[in-house]
Amino acid sequence: MADHTPSVSDQRKKEVTALLKSIETGDPAPIGYINPDKYIQHNLGAADGLAGFGALLQQLPANSAKVNTVRVFQDGDYVFTHTDYNFFGPKFGFDVFRYENGKIVEHWDNLQEKSTTPNPSGQTMIDGPTQVSDLAKTEANKSLVSGFVTDILVNGDMTKLQGYFNGDSYIQHNPQIGDGLSGLGAALEAMAKQGITMKYDKVHKVLGEGNFVLVLSEGTFGGKHTSFYDLFRVENEKIAEHWDTIETIPAQSEWKNNNGKF
Repeated sequence: MADHTPSVSDQRKKEVTALLKSIETGDPAPIGYINPDKYIQHNLGAADGLAGFGALLQQLPANSAKVNTVRVFQDGDYVFTHTDYNFFGPKFGFDVFRYENGKIVEHWDNLQEKSTTPNPSGQTMIDGPTQVSDLAKTEANKSLVSGFVTDILVNGDMTKLQGYFNGDSYIQHNPQIGDGLSGLGAALEAMAKQGITMKYDKVHKVLGEGNFVLVLSEGTFGGKHTSFYDLFRVENEKIAEHWDTIETIPAQSEWKNNNGKF
């Protein structure tokens, strides 16, 4: 039975934050939070296990890595983070770690190159609220967001769109899209005119803590096999804010492990 007491949750958040920071500092101690005999890797650029993680870090140019974890959440055995990286170049990324018997045993991530300019509404890909609230509403918020992604992004049922939002009040951090449903509509229209399609095919995970919910989905963007990570902030039973990263999934022949992206 997983222990989800606040003290355990806080400790795991600290461990994951320290582990990510060690990519920058080279501190070997946080590696001890990982199970040395079982580390299932879903970053397709890294081989399985601690050895694969170490080999990936060895490829980094000396002193190039920078890690600033801005948001960290916990849901059951999972800790998930939102981080400002320099990792083979400036990127924003989400990481998900799974714990088992007190150790990290599995890792997923999704990184996107950092946009050099704010989006049409002046937001960056990572600014905005970071504090968790409404812990009692975690499951309800996960259900709301899961419904939105399934109804709108997977099934394309736009008749249900407005029901998920408080009017046009919607803060957007996607680098190409402005605030509000109007901004979302304008961006989708512009993409359609350019012949760019974005299709969500399958939701793989829905993780949440309080007012924040992260959804891991698979689909296509511009015809390429794609991993979508979408973080939503919920306020008063409506979706209020959105951050995301979009990453192309490489051909299987290029994978360094056989675990798949999800």
